[in-house]
Amino acid sequence: MFHSFFPKPKLFFTSAALWTVVCIAVWYSIGPQLGAALGMPPLAPGETAPLGIAYFFSRDNVWFYLYFTIFVAIFGVTWQILAKDHPWTSWSIWGSAFIIFIAYFAVQVSVAINNWRGPFFDLFQRALEGQPGIEASQFYALQLRFLEIGMVGVAMNVTTAFFTSHYVFRWRTAMNDFYLSKWDKLRHIEGASQRVQEDTMRFASIVEGLGVVLINSVMTLVVFLPLLFQMSAHVTELPFLGAIPHSLFWLALLWSVFGTVLLAVVGIKLPGLQFRNQRVEAAFRKELVYGEDHGDRAQPPTMRELFANVRKNYFRMYWHYLYFNVARYTFGQLDAIILTFMLIPTIVAAKITMGVWQQIATAFGQVSDSFQYLVSSWSTIIELLSIRKRLVAFEAAIDDQPLPDIDERYLQREAEEGEMAANRP
Repeated sequence: MFHSFFPKPKLFFTSAALWTVVCIAVWYSIGPQLGAALGMPPLAPGETAPLGIAYFFSRDNVWFYLYFTIFVAIFGVTWQILAKDHPWTSWSIWGSAFIIFIAYFAVQVSVAINNWRGPFFDLFQRALEGQPGIEASQFYALQLRFLEIGMVGVAMNVTTAFFTSHYVFRWRTAMNDFYLSKWDKLRHIEGASQRVQEDTMRFASIVEGLGVVLINSVMTLVVFLPLLFQMSAHVTELPFLGAIPHSLFWLALLWSVFGTVLLAVVGIKLPGLQFRNQRVEAAFRKELVYGEDHGDRAQPPTMRELFANVRKNYFRMYWHYLYFNVARYTFGQLDAIILTFMLIPTIVAAKITMGVWQQIATAFGQVSDSFQYLVSSWSTIIELLSIRKRLVAFEAAIDDQPLPDIDERYLQREAEEGEMAANRP
């Protein structure tokens, strides 16, 4: 699943994780000093970031682009040398680096919008209060800045969709080529054709999608956590808890951990049910395919039995998804009001303006959503785990290892049916 596309996957991803830690440590320790030495110092205390498209070309952002390029080049060139014979390094190394960068840039779009919210909604509030000196041109100017940010976001979304589509297809192609080169070992496994044709595509697409979301979540935490720490200074106290330092950060953390643990426990049986569902569907479909060419196959009694297995598994899934969805949607409704509920004492005390409220809500939402990665992605993770279980059988057959029990039972049943057919008069 991975070594067909990535060079030495375990070592590659381990080194990537360690290199990321090094990059982050250097950035937060001596990064500002290095940037200042190159004429790109961070914003001074009290200095506001520019609004609109100018934000993306501020000196601290330009320094980060350069810093990212240098560290990625060091990592990529090293692995390009170590894996010079691997056919997919151009996409697996440099393509992955580009996806990480555009994920970071997408977070920067959110930061730029959050910076814009403060002055816009403060102006909005003053206008509603009838304060003097408010002119329409001020609103038009801020709307133009928002449009600039929005167009950058549109460009990034289009680029991301186009590039990741090609990236996923290259990964699928790598798996497809690898599995077909081992077809003699794989063709006897139940649903082998579906696993090569469909599961490889779905696996690559889901892993890429989850990976981008994970990277985006990590980037969001790195960027928005400092903002949430700063904005906690506006919060006077929390209901029932009183004054807590950095209260917004701890609220986002504890609430998200609660939601993640809740859904992980409630949905623990779903991956196995999804896997079994794919198997019974494959058995039903395979018998229909045999019936197209052989008159003695796909007979009504056999098809009724196979479809009964499909129905039984679906009904079982519906029941387990019932209580899973009760937990998921209930948590979603509570999540929609938790911040407002916790900030009621601060709002009543008039400690924040409309602009600050908008910035707090955005920052809290971004951090909370990032911490809730498993919550928002749990259904997709369940599907991925079920696909992985099917492809694990391929890996076992290629390496001449024992197949999973469910595939062993399938092959035994097929052998018994073949023996019975051979003994028929």
